[in-house]
Amino acid sequence: MNSGQGSGAAAHVILHIGAGSFHRAHQAWYLHRLNEAKVTGEPHWSLTVGNIRSDMNAVLDALAAQKGVYTLETVTPQGERAYETIRSIERVVPWTESLDALIEAGADPACKIIAFTVTEGGYYLDEHDELDTANADLAADLKGGHTTIYGALAAILDARMKRGAGPVTLQTCDNLRSNGERFHAGMSEFLERCGADDLAQWFDDNTACPSSMVDRITPRPTPDVRERVKAATGVDDTCPVMGESFIQWVIEDRFIAGRPAWEKVGAELVDSVLPYEEAKIRILNATHSCIAWAGTLVGLTYIHEGTLDPDINKFAFDYVTEDVIPCLTPSPLDLERYRDVVLERFGNPYIQDTNQRVAADGFSKLPGFIAPTLAECFERGVTPSATALLPALFFRFLERWNAGTLPYAYQDGVMDEKVARGFFAAPDPLQTFAADRLLWGSMAQTPELESALAGALARVDVWLAKRGAA
Repeated sequence: MNSGQGSGAAAHVILHIGAGSFHRAHQAWYLHRLNEAKVTGEPHWSLTVGNIRSDMNAVLDALAAQKGVYTLETVTPQGERAYETIRSIERVVPWTESLDALIEAGADPACKIIAFTVTEGGYYLDEHDELDTANADLAADLKGGHTTIYGALAAILDARMKRGAGPVTLQTCDNLRSNGERFHAGMSEFLERCGADDLAQWFDDNTACPSSMVDRITPRPTPDVRERVKAATGVDDTCPVMGESFIQWVIEDRFIAGRPAWEKVGAELVDSVLPYEEAKIRILNATHSCIAWAGTLVGLTYIHEGTLDPDINKFAFDYVTEDVIPCLTPSPLDLERYRDVVLERFGNPYIQDTNQRVAADGFSKLPGFIAPTLAECFERGVTPSATALLPALFFRFLERWNAGTLPYAYQDGVMDEKVARGFFAAPDPLQTFAADRLLWGSMAQTPELESALAGALARVDVWLAKRGAA
C-alpha cells in the first residue's frame, strides 16, 4: 500500500513504544531525514514516543525538557564524526503505571502506526511461537496488566476500537526473525487467552503487522558523547545518542493506514524481508555475540578489541564461511561481502561498544540467532564445528557468571536463573545444557548436538589455556 493512502494532506503520527538509543539513532533518523526532504505531496509525519516500563524515565524526562530534539553523533571506521540535530519526535509521553497517556496517544485517530522496539525475549514466544505463559510478567498481563508489549497494546487497541479511531499498522523494529508475523501470532493468542473475542476480531480486521530488518550499531551513550556534542555543536544536550555511520532498514511494504515515504531517504521497501533478516541475524547478530562472549573470556572490554584479535576474528569468520553461507545460499545478497563489511564495522574502534552490552540475553540469542544454523547443518548431514563454537563460548561465559567471576553484571531478559545455575550443579553440566528445550528445541538431548558441543568446548578450553584465561 502506498505511502499516501488514506492520508490527504493531514499530519499523521507514529507512536513508538521504546525511546531507547536504537530507536533514536535509527527510525527517528529516517523520519527526520524524510521531513527535512519536504517531499511534495507527502503528508507530514511525526513521532510520539513513550515506554511501557519506568526504566527509561530519565531519558523521557530529558527528551521532554528538550521538546523531543536531540543530537545524533555518528562515526565511521576511520574515526570521522558527524553531528545531526534530530527533530522528528514532536511529543514525549510521560510514563505512568496506568499507561493512561500512552493509551490515549495510541487511540488518537491521527495515529496511523504504532511501532515498537522489543528485545527477542520481550515477545515471550517458545520454539513453536506460542506464548510462554509461565512468565510472571505475561501471566500478570493476561489478568489485565500491561507491562508487556501484548498487555500494553491490548489496552491501546481496545481504546482505539471503542473510540472508532480506525485501522492502524503495528510495526516491529527489532532483531526477532519474522518479527511481524510472529508478533501477530503472539498478539492473537494473547487476546484469545484473555477472552477478548471482540477485540481479537477487530485486531484481525483493522491491523497490519509488517516485518522489518533494522541495522545500526548503537552502543549505550557514555558521558563523553555529551562532551563531544557540546564541543562540536555548542549545545549541552542531556540525551544525545551515538552510533556507527552505517545504517539499513528493510521493511515489508504492508501498511493498512498509510506510511511515510521512507524509501525516499534510503529505506528498502520490499515484498519479503526474509532473506535480508536471515543474513543479518545469522551473520551480524550471531557473530556479534560470538565476539562478545569470546572477548569477555580473555579479558577484553570492547567489541572492536575482540574483532581485531586474530583468534576471535577467525572464530567469527569461520562460523560464517563454513556454516552460514552454505545454509543461506542462494541469496539476493553477496554473503561474503556482507560478512566482510560486518567484521569491518565491528572493528570500528571509535564506537566503543562494550562486550557487556552485546553479550546480554544469551538465552534469547542461542535459539534465535545460532540454533537454526546448527539444525540445518545436522539436517544436511554436516557437522557444524564452526557454529558449535559459539554456544561453547557462551557455556564457558555462563559458567563464569554462575561462579561470580564475570567482570560485569550479566543481563538476560528470559533466563531462568534457577535453571541456568542448575546446569552447573548437575553431574554433567554440558549434557544438561544440551538438554534444555528452550535453548535447543527439538535438538535438545540429541547425540548430534551433545557431540558437536563437546568437541567445540574442548577447542574453546585449549584456546583459553593458550591465552592464559582458562
